Parts: sequence; C-alpha cells; structure tokens
Amino acid sequence: MKKIRALVIDDEQVVLDSVKRILAEENYEVDVTLSGRQGIEMAIKNNYNIVLTDIRMPEVDGLIVLRDIKRQKPALPVSIITGYGSIRSAVQAMKLGASDYIEKPFTPDDLVRSIKDSIEKAEKHEPEPQAVVHKEEMIRVLELAASDDLFRHNLLEHGADALDDFELSRPEKLAVITGDIHWIEEELGPLTPNQRQWLEARLEAEVW
Repeated sequence: MKKIRALVIDDEQVVLDSVKRILAEENYEVDVTLSGRQGIEMAIKNNYNIVLTDIRMPEVDGLIVLRDIKRQKPALPVSIITGYGSIRSAVQAMKLGASDYIEKPFTPDDLVRSIKDSIEKAEKHEPEPQAVVHKEEMIRVLELAASDDLFRHNLLEHGADALDDFELSRPEKLAVITGDIHWIEEELGPLTPNQRQWLEARLEAEVW
C-alpha cells in the first residue's frame, strides 16, 4: 500500500512534533515546517496527499497558505489545525476551500480520521476552477466594498459569511477575503481605484 505523504505547517514546534509522531506511527511520510511561506513552497514543489496548516500564524496565515496552494494544486486537500479561540476562522476556511478542520488538542484517532476523510473527499470531487468565473459579481462585490461602510465592516468581521448572498466560487471569495489584488487584476484586468479600495484596506488590516 502506498504511503500517505503529509505536510504539516504550524508555528508551534510542539504541534509539529505531536502530529509527526502520530502520523509516523500510522506509517505516513511527514514533512513539517514552522513557516507558512516555506510551507507554500514545499507544497508546490513536492508531491503530498494532504497539507495540514494552522490558521493563525505570523507572516503568512492559514488562509494565504490555503489560497496559494490551491492556486497551483487545486486537487490537493488542505486541512486546518486550530485552537479553541480560532474555530470560527477554521469554519470560515472550510467555506473558502479547506477540506476539514481539527481542533487542538486532538486525539490520534481524530487526526487520522480527519486526514483520511479529507483525502477520500478530494478523490471523489473535481477540483474547483482556479480562475474568475463570475466576473460581474466580483466587480459588484468590490464596488460595494468600496462604497458601503456596513458591507465593508461585515467583510472584515465576518469574512466568508458576508459573501453568502453573492454568486461567487470559493476561490473567488478567498481572493476577496485575502485582498489578492495581483490575482484579481490578472483575471479581471486593471481595477479602478474604487475597486481596489477594499483589497488594499484588507492587506493593511491587523485582524485576519
């Protein structure tokens, strides 16, 4: 039976050590890193069956990890490791394309079951297109974020929940939520100052 190969990204060494030990006992091949940025590079360069990432990390957080990995490898499942205080963020990440989340502290059985479920789900479903498929709706959201204070506040505070009423794919929502100006302009062309306003504000925001 082919070994499952996993990448684990977390800024706490104790979490990396724990996950690696648990999965090694299940005969998984496991790579780990403390850096979200390095994790993205490793996931794109190497072949993994699953990536597990913390949601709250310095420099590059879990939503950026999810976004950048999915752009390059849309079929690769990315699962979220979260603490009690960031469960809401993990649920948001699932709305934006994460395969599952697991709360710390977790049991070995919980971890292995979550990984197997994520891999099986990824094998059964076609990956989402990593391109803009709802151009007019994307522009509508960006214009609304620039002109409506309440909507802008809801985006910042409630993330993906604020986009429930819009016909956007999960990659499109993730681009808006993470302020991904470069990708959006690649897909839509140059944005107007109004359309860029929310994205630039999102990049400057301290709350993620």
